[in-house]
Amino acid sequence: PKRSQQRRHGLRPRRHFQQLATMMKNMRRGIPNLFKQGTSHIRGKQDAVMRNIEASMDLATITRTSFGPNGMNKMIINYLEKLFVTSDAATIMAEMEVQHPAAKLLVLASRMQEREIGDGSNYVIVLGGELLKQSRSLLELGLHPSEIIKGYNMACEAALKALDDLTVWKIEEKDYGKREMIEKATYASICSKQYTSVDIINPLIAEACMAVMPKNCKNFNVDNVRVAKMMGGDVTSSEVIRGVVVMRDTDGEIKDVKDAQVAVFTCAIDTATTETKGTVLIKDDKQLMEYNESEEKMIEASIKAIADSGVKVIVTGGSVGDMAKHFVEKYNMMLIRILSKFELRRLCKTVKAHPQVRLGPVPPEEQGFCTRVYVREVGLKKVTVFQHKKGDQSQISTIMLRGSTKNILDDIERAVDDGVNVIKSMVKEPRFLAGGGACEIELARKIADLAGKEKSLAQYAMKKFATAFEIFPTTLAENAGLKALEVLTLLYSEHEKGNTKAGVNIEAADVKKSVKDLTNESIFDALGTKKMAIKLATNAAVTVLRVDQIIMAKPAGGPKLGQRKGHWDDQD
Repeated sequence: PKRSQQRRHGLRPRRHFQQLATMMKNMRRGIPNLFKQGTSHIRGKQDAVMRNIEASMDLATITRTSFGPNGMNKMIINYLEKLFVTSDAATIMAEMEVQHPAAKLLVLASRMQEREIGDGSNYVIVLGGELLKQSRSLLELGLHPSEIIKGYNMACEAALKALDDLTVWKIEEKDYGKREMIEKATYASICSKQYTSVDIINPLIAEACMAVMPKNCKNFNVDNVRVAKMMGGDVTSSEVIRGVVVMRDTDGEIKDVKDAQVAVFTCAIDTATTETKGTVLIKDDKQLMEYNESEEKMIEASIKAIADSGVKVIVTGGSVGDMAKHFVEKYNMMLIRILSKFELRRLCKTVKAHPQVRLGPVPPEEQGFCTRVYVREVGLKKVTVFQHKKGDQSQISTIMLRGSTKNILDDIERAVDDGVNVIKSMVKEPRFLAGGGACEIELARKIADLAGKEKSLAQYAMKKFATAFEIFPTTLAENAGLKALEVLTLLYSEHEKGNTKAGVNIEAADVKKSVKDLTNESIFDALGTKKMAIKLATNAAVTVLRVDQIIMAKPAGGPKLGQRKGHWDDQD
């Protein structure tokens, strides 16, 4: 063929020369043929940097109004048309599909805060957005991004050092088990989510955490405090159960067992099935009856062996045959099926049982123990409760929440999660700062003083970093319906007098009473939460400022998810 002859003689095909000619034409016209067709390329301070800053500011504006106890709720409907009504920034970020790449950096920073600390995700977004907003005016004045980045990094280091000096309260290790100390530590965090019902939820969280607090408090595990959401009633009906609540009824007639030995099986409680298929040839009715009887005797022998080993409650993760149910009832044992393997593991942890993989007698050392196992009707639903005595050290405790709607229950659950995470942070870093914007104003003052001593151009960025902290007391005042500027002026004057614990009093009816020492009312911020939030917000802002070009490839083809509505047969 012609092409193989061309290759043999070192000649190139005509198509290669056509591509080369097109490239030469494009180069003569001044069109850079660097990227594939459809790739968008944005560069320059006005197009790339300013757009990134605006997108981040827009994101911060959304969550800023949800900051603090008087924060407003957001109503979010995700792509599955599921409704969320919440002021929790972590949930808002998880359900909002943020498309802009610069704004995504702030979202990632808030997710990291949620994963590491469990609280303060809104703080990261608000501070990150405000830092970028302050940097915009410096860029417009002609300051280079590298100078701003240098100033921000210096100010961040100064802020982290200053936080150690601003500590107003420290919990001693011997006080970790004291209820009033735990309530004092978690009060401010729960206020920001459930301001109206904080006096009901806070004691529940303290009781649940005390029940599962290990001897070495630093090994406290958040997953040991579970939440069971039950529709009906109101928040005041919520309670703490030392143990596990299984959200289903028992499979038998026995509904209450005290001082129960518990056996947990991961296999089905039924006739044993072989791995190979076998055929049984039955010639007459007598053989058929004998075959049935032998099967019955085999199941009865297995169930009787379990009963003889002292077991009163059988828990299984598999199916249960009708004949097995009959014999379990005959030997007066309670039978519960738990379909979730994670729930089965938690139950084993609570009753200290070892799961069995085959049906048969359970040795005493493999059995678990529970003070009381009983079925309880909550609202319109029956649940099985594995409860320990009050004096016993339980591995897992459950907060049974009551509420009128699913959205209310979900929001209370988020408040409980934040409260429990504060305790996790507390056992690692037991120091606390003054809340209500007091710590932020003090940081702003200290960084502004430091910026005055700096001689390089970074001083302007440091001053803006200090100004960015004013957003927190300003937001608290705005969300409480107070005049933000007057409150900020009062705060600065109080701090200049030496009252470094003065914060925004959101319950004040008059501006003159809007600033006071809130530490007497248990309004504290955890030092570990604040340090991590400032670090992440600064890193996110600096990363956005470092970007000077955005190169976006053409999106891949194919149908977009969530665009079709209705059944696919209706499209034909």
